[in-house]
Amino acid sequence: MINIQERISFNPEIRFGKPCIKGTRIAVWDILGWLASGMTHEEIIEDFPQLTQDDILASLAFAANREENTKILISVA
Repeated sequence: MINIQERISFNPEIRFGKPCIKGTRIAVWDILGWLASGMTHEEIIEDFPQLTQDDILASLAFAANREENTKILISVA
């Protein structure tokens, strides 16, 4: 199991505090966008060799965890 805290950090000085892969300026959002556009894990790692398979999986786990914890407020008009 991927430990998200070991791979992802928040720093207000880097990418305006967006969640990024530790030691890089690559945001989780970047990785999700590349995957959504059809890039494979291998293509991402080839283009950004500082990333690992575990970094990509941590980004996916982070997004899944955030989605799981999102609450939608519905107001009745």
